Amino acid sequence: MRREIPLLITSIAGLVFAISYFIPHWPFGESESIFGDWITIVQSFAIWLGALNLLKVSFEKIYRKRKDSLYAGVIIFCLVATLIIGFYDGFSGLMQEPEVSFRAPGTHFDWVFVYIYTPLSSTMFAMLAFFVASASYRAFRARNFEATLLLIAAFFVMGGRVPLFDLPLLKLGISDVPYFSLFADWIMSYPLTGGMTAIMIGIALGIMSSSLRIILGIERSHVGGA
Repeated sequence: MRREIPLLITSIAGLVFAISYFIPHWPFGESESIFGDWITIVQSFAIWLGALNLLKVSFEKIYRKRKDSLYAGVIIFCLVATLIIGFYDGFSGLMQEPEVSFRAPGTHFDWVFVYIYTPLSSTMFAMLAFFVASASYRAFRARNFEATLLLIAAFFVMGGRVPLFDLPLLKLGISDVPYFSLFADWIMSYPLTGGMTAIMIGIALGIMSSSLRIILGIERSHVGGA
């Protein structure tokens, strides 16, 4: 029963959402709304479960004095401090007339988000740029025909976006038309769009097949089955 009941719930919910998309009338429309509310409730409990699991793992690292225990302490401090600030602003907002959300501009929580979280996110993405550049260098090596096409396309797109190749031609008066930028736009508009469309169609078909396997009970990995 530990597997059958979750599989039954998953199948019913999946069928209701699938049918309500094509038949948005009673009882499927109302059932979709009810299941949507339950999903929100489950997600709320899942957030707390994830936070408690994060605290448990971090405390275990500190207790066992692992090499990354310092980072675990930072995680615990940031999590607890953010929760305290959020609850404080939320309680203070309820006492005001009219009520003010804890995420409203000017609150302590908003200050943490703007001046701590946002710069940290920017720093992380700035560091990722170097990893992307390294991965691009390895991917653009012309070792076969496909990699050569990728290298040529990247060469013209990056040169046209800067624009690295149009500027000398325009400055020297050789040409008044930014051919490289136009060619880069053509690559982005047609070959790239066509490739992305094919990829999205493949992803959609994969999601459909995976969803059907889950709804029909063929795929049971989410309940601990093979």
